[in-house]
Amino acid sequence: MKLRTSYICQQCGYETPQWYGKCPNCNEWNTLIETVKDVATNSKQLTVNSRGSGLKPIRLSDVKHIEKNRLKSGFEEFDRVVGGGIVPGSVTLLAGDPGIGKSTLLLHVLGKAGGLYVSGEESAEQVKLRAKRLGIEGKNISILSETNVENIVSSLQTLTANNLVIVDSIQTLSSSELEGMAGSVGQIRHSAELLIAAAKAQGIPMIIVGHVTKEGAIAGPKVLEHMVDAVLYLEGERFANARILRTLKNRFGAVEEVGIFEMAGEGLKEVANPSALFLQDRVKNVSGSAVTVILEGTRPMLVEIQALVVSTQLAMPRRVASGVDYNRLQLLVAILSKRLNVPLGGFDVFVNVSGGLKIAEPAADLAIAMAILSSFKNKALDPKAVAFGEVGLLGEVRRVGSEERRIKEAKRLGFPIVYSPQTVQNLKQGFSLLA
Repeated sequence: MKLRTSYICQQCGYETPQWYGKCPNCNEWNTLIETVKDVATNSKQLTVNSRGSGLKPIRLSDVKHIEKNRLKSGFEEFDRVVGGGIVPGSVTLLAGDPGIGKSTLLLHVLGKAGGLYVSGEESAEQVKLRAKRLGIEGKNISILSETNVENIVSSLQTLTANNLVIVDSIQTLSSSELEGMAGSVGQIRHSAELLIAAAKAQGIPMIIVGHVTKEGAIAGPKVLEHMVDAVLYLEGERFANARILRTLKNRFGAVEEVGIFEMAGEGLKEVANPSALFLQDRVKNVSGSAVTVILEGTRPMLVEIQALVVSTQLAMPRRVASGVDYNRLQLLVAILSKRLNVPLGGFDVFVNVSGGLKIAEPAADLAIAMAILSSFKNKALDPKAVAFGEVGLLGEVRRVGSEERRIKEAKRLGFPIVYSPQTVQNLKQGFSLLA
């Protein structure tokens, strides 16, 4: 074997045979670090050996598969997101904003499932203090405060498929085989490779915590998300109680599944009825309020849309969106101004989703429009009504998916009046409800 070196950007992973002060790909300065790579001295001989290894393709029907029992976490919401439980030998990446509750959630899961907690950010005493605050005794939890990935891998030799391993976090680990600092692209990729290989070889379920950048993307090389079996994202406002665990990738279950948690003094609690959580502080018979039914994964949930329309003191009226897409709000304001002749050009429009939830699907369009019209007319909607439907550029209300499930959930929670594409065909009909 002979050695060759290349320079890898620690921010974006760009590789080049020569050093630059500025990365040609991401334009960051002083991020290219020399990395040693092994190259076979005789690639032709290597190819010959691999061809003569005797490996032959086999029929998929002849592949022997033993169904493994999934490891239950003790949290129904968590098990729902990962597909019914944690698969032995699987590696899951959990990401989220700082302080959102990633470590708290995983410590709760480990407290019920049992296993090893590898902490690269906190000492064993700090983890003990946090567990005590969460009411976790920790008799079935082992703690390893270590950042060297080789030492971590060697400590996994005695574990079995019933032992869950939490690594918090991948950005704090480093390998003695590489020169880059912890958190660099090379260190993250190499550390992940060693951990995944160990988990697969011994059939150990593993969850790795990952940091996110200021743009909200998972820090480190993009290949990290391809290497793991599942990618989970914990989201929510830091100063709101609701937390949503969302599946972005899952080789053993459905994607876009969600679990709802509530942050309390003793940690995270499961929320069996998320609609009640998002509507618990709702004020009835007030203008500017509308309730809609959204789908998070396969689950319908009721949330409140709040709008405030006031005369502007600026040359350009403000449009402020919290929890909804800003461009979508701009679009709805333009449709209301054009199709209904509502003079919103002289008014500031503020829209908020109560509870800190973020809505991405267009099914909330009708509720947002109704809330804006309600605030503009200073007339409240019926407190027992919900509204959902996509609003088109012509002012029509278009159908959305799973309408029957949305209607059933609304009526189950005491909302007998449903404004949907079946009953409201266009915004003029919606406007007449407030006239």
